Amino acid sequence: MEYTFLLFAFVCGLSVKMIGIPPLVGYLVAGFALNAAGQQMTGELQHIADLGITIMLFTIGLKLNVRDLNKREVWAGSIAHTLIWVGIVAGALYILAAVAAFWFGDISFESALLIAFALSFSSTVCVIKVLEESGESKTRHGKLAIGILVMQDVFAVVFLVAATGKLPSVYALGLLAVFPLMPLLNRIIDKSGHGELLPLTGFVLALGGYHLFDLVNIKGDLGALLTGIILAKHPKATELSKSLLAFKDLFLIGFFLSIGLTALPDFNMIMAALILCVFLAVKAALFFGLFTWLRLRARTSYLTSLVLGNYSEFGLIVAALAVSLGMLSESWLVIIALAVSISFVITSIMYRNSHGQYLRIKNGIQKFESPVRLKEDIYPVVTNAEFLVIGMGRVGLGAFNSLHKLADSAVWGMDADSVKINRLQQEGLNVICGDGEDVDLWENLDTSNVKLILLALPSIEDAVNITRQLQFSGYTGKIAAIARYEDEVETLLSKGVDKVFNFFTEAGLGFAEESLAYVNDSSAK
Repeated sequence: MEYTFLLFAFVCGLSVKMIGIPPLVGYLVAGFALNAAGQQMTGELQHIADLGITIMLFTIGLKLNVRDLNKREVWAGSIAHTLIWVGIVAGALYILAAVAAFWFGDISFESALLIAFALSFSSTVCVIKVLEESGESKTRHGKLAIGILVMQDVFAVVFLVAATGKLPSVYALGLLAVFPLMPLLNRIIDKSGHGELLPLTGFVLALGGYHLFDLVNIKGDLGALLTGIILAKHPKATELSKSLLAFKDLFLIGFFLSIGLTALPDFNMIMAALILCVFLAVKAALFFGLFTWLRLRARTSYLTSLVLGNYSEFGLIVAALAVSLGMLSESWLVIIALAVSISFVITSIMYRNSHGQYLRIKNGIQKFESPVRLKEDIYPVVTNAEFLVIGMGRVGLGAFNSLHKLADSAVWGMDADSVKINRLQQEGLNVICGDGEDVDLWENLDTSNVKLILLALPSIEDAVNITRQLQFSGYTGKIAAIARYEDEVETLLSKGVDKVFNFFTEAGLGFAEESLAYVNDSSAK
């Protein structure tokens, strides 16, 4: 049965991808279609869904810098948003229930508060999926969104404790023993190598963290997240995260199917869910207002607000708890499930064209910016730059070092990962922190002397977006990019890239040339 579910999810995911819509929309459609066909959620599929969420939270932790949570825009923004949102939406729902009882039913103000709280959360699964697909999880707005999600997870744990009266066990203090065990955990990761044992190590650590927290009556998902955070400073953290990527995406298909298989709505439930989705605009606008008030740039505020403008699967947990306590009718579980699904579709489609949307509205929303900049939002400066490498991963750093031997200080590098940039700056390299898809950055960065920009990025969408921003900002130099697959070469060339290098072909050519040079040198001796 699970194979049939996954096969149908594959067909729906492939179908929507062919018309330019993210596959997760197809998975949601597949869940509702299977539900309409009389299929029900199975224990095995639920296990797959739960495993996907656990692995995803673990990989989030591996990429998270705890210091990012200590920023005012994260903790103040998340707290203020939750409080204001609950007040506004609870009042609106109470009024709607009075004037449209045929859709919403008869709900008390306490029930309205509970529903508003359930809808205050943004979906960790949806947000991370969208950010990773666009390669923006380490950008300024990406890290801000993840920080907000982590804060919301903390709110969720507090709520579950308060609502269920299920206090953490006294043995929870024993979790502190993990810190003396860190040298052992680091050694295990070191010895796991680079092959099939590495992702298995990730599974063991993620599930271990989940079950340890669950045993002491703390949300297991939080355990997986914190385990990843603790291991984030390990040198192999990035490699470990990448090794789990394919597994995580596969298991998350089960999660998206489970949303649709939760229950089947009738007409009144659909109308109620659509009305709830109207509040998504309020949710995003509230985030935007708070972020700009906290002195974030308009672009950062806009992109973060857009990606957080959805409802969370945690709303289903709150609704199920409220139903079990007799505070809500069972129909609300279906309404919230449908609203969550629709919000996923809206976010995945809207964010896909977010950078183009910003170009069209930036003059209007920049009026809301504070004249005082946060330290992280001050535009970087390059001096005497003739070559600029965007993306300081292994390929980008290799290109940077090769060019540096020829052009010395005329070569600069740029990456959105501030931690990586700080490390490279400490090594004395000419590098700056910046998001290449930020047109405001290009308009404020002096590229008048830059002859060549190299896009050393794994995502073809990122390369296309950056090329568009460069063209829009008036850059007149040459642009080169890498491609992993042959069909990507023509796409990049058609979008304005001057030269495209097939990564695997060029790597093989370079390997052969260097080997041949070594043989010739040896023969000469």
